[in-house]
Amino acid sequence: MFAIGDSLREARTRRGLTAADVQKGIRIRERYLTALEEERWELLPGEAYAKGFLRTYAEFLGLNGNLYIDEYNARIAHRDEEPPLVPGSLAASHRTRRGVLRTLTGILVLGAAVAGLAAWGMGGPSPSRAVGKAPAHVQAPTAGRAAESEPVAAAAPGSKQAAVAKTTEISAPRGRCWLSVRTGGPNGPLLFQGVLEQGKTLRFTLRRDLWVRMGLPGNLDVIFDGHRVNGLPVQAGNLLLTRSGPQAA
Repeated sequence: MFAIGDSLREARTRRGLTAADVQKGIRIRERYLTALEEERWELLPGEAYAKGFLRTYAEFLGLNGNLYIDEYNARIAHRDEEPPLVPGSLAASHRTRRGVLRTLTGILVLGAAVAGLAAWGMGGPSPSRAVGKAPAHVQAPTAGRAAESEPVAAAAPGSKQAAVAKTTEISAPRGRCWLSVRTGGPNGPLLFQGVLEQGKTLRFTLRRDLWVRMGLPGNLDVIFDGHRVNGLPVQAGNLLLTRSGPQAA
């Protein structure tokens, strides 16, 4: 057994961080971080949130999040018994499902009848509205199109996308490090958040800026567009990778 709150506070102060610094890094309100350090679990919004905040906070400080979750489960977590199954509840559930299916079937039959009457009254579909044929100016959506917030595969040489896309590699050769990676800025779509283990590498190919929050930058190597980024923060800090090059954020 160990004191969860005292351990977190000691690790934070050892790294020269304030609770406000941690809030900026992991987006957890300062009052919840203080509640974790003081083990005032009743001030947290629920047990699921408490465990999630605890794991994220511990890993941001370079600690083993699993050990803190195990200690929380052993000393603090509630163990409510599952409510007994009420006799007849299973049968009632089946009756409810059958009722929903009958309702949906009735709606489908009614819709088909209305559509048939409308087609008969209009003399059938016109050639310009043939089923399955879209107007020439409308392009059908492409299946599997990647969202802008996700890593995008490199385009063919000579294309416009290939001219602007930048490749970034983030590796942890000297030790594990907590990371938060977003597109555009600190409030952009999240690409990765968690601990990058020693020896592991993340790769991104994006058309937008890349915002990186690092817990222990000294453990990382960042390769941007084929060039190593020098001058990473000494302590927990941010890095913004733009088309014109890396910038402190």
